[in-house]
Amino acid sequence: IGMSNLTRHSEFNLLGLSSRPEDQNPLFVLFLIMYLVSLMGNLLIVLAIRSNPQLQNPMYFFLSVLSFADICYTTVIVPKMLVNFVSETKTISYNECLAQMYFFLAFGNMDSYLLAAMAIDHYVAICNPFHYVTVMNHRRCVLLLAAFTSLTFCASNVIHHFFCDVNPILKLDWLASVMAPLGCIIISYLRILIAILKIPSAAGKCKAFSTCSSHLTVVTLFYGSISYVYFQPLSSYTVKDRIATVIYTVLTSMLNPFIFSLRNKDLKRGLEKLISRIKSHMDRLSMAKAKKICWP
Repeated sequence: IGMSNLTRHSEFNLLGLSSRPEDQNPLFVLFLIMYLVSLMGNLLIVLAIRSNPQLQNPMYFFLSVLSFADICYTTVIVPKMLVNFVSETKTISYNECLAQMYFFLAFGNMDSYLLAAMAIDHYVAICNPFHYVTVMNHRRCVLLLAAFTSLTFCASNVIHHFFCDVNPILKLDWLASVMAPLGCIIISYLRILIAILKIPSAAGKCKAFSTCSSHLTVVTLFYGSISYVYFQPLSSYTVKDRIATVIYTVLTSMLNPFIFSLRNKDLKRGLEKLISRIKSHMDRLSMAKAKKICWP
């Protein structure tokens, strides 16, 4: 092939969820609503936990960091997606693609490690409740999070190839960032299940199960959709896989605030207090503006 026939590509074409022009505006509206709900929900969770002294314990510490990670996670993906819905040229530059891939993996890994840390927190709370405060102190929670996030490429540094090809490196990252936290979650919940079965009263068992229900729902959504997409060859990648990808990239981040606050009375009260404070502050601002208009 002559050099004149070679083209240097500086950007990629993103095919999106649908190639039909009539689908672009409805998809734009749908994902804009999902993105705004995700931002608002997760931001409210972070502010409610940070501003309420009653929510200063390990479970809410991990949840606030998870909400922050979800904000970053969706922001890496959705804004560019929205731009492409309303653009004729659905492209992404080479440098933008690399940056998006890097931050997508970084915040996706962070979500995985946080879900594992939350599983350990539930394990200590149910299996060792009398020593929970001393075992899960703030310093150890920070160290646990730091230890998990340092595992990204520590599982193995052996690449079965003769150069840094994409697929072997992604397999290393998959083992470290997905399988290691998932293994930790499974072991934690096996220990929790054994402890719950030993509780004599049915009410005690139900209370213990309800403590874990929100976390288990999020874990199932996140890892279930990831497994569906990545446990199959790339050659069989279809529109269904793209829709499944929406679950762990956008939908889970949007639903997390609702899932975690739905059956948590303390978090509900914290959110209600925060919203009432925001409303009262907005009322004071509107009254101050009204006075300025009336009394120039």
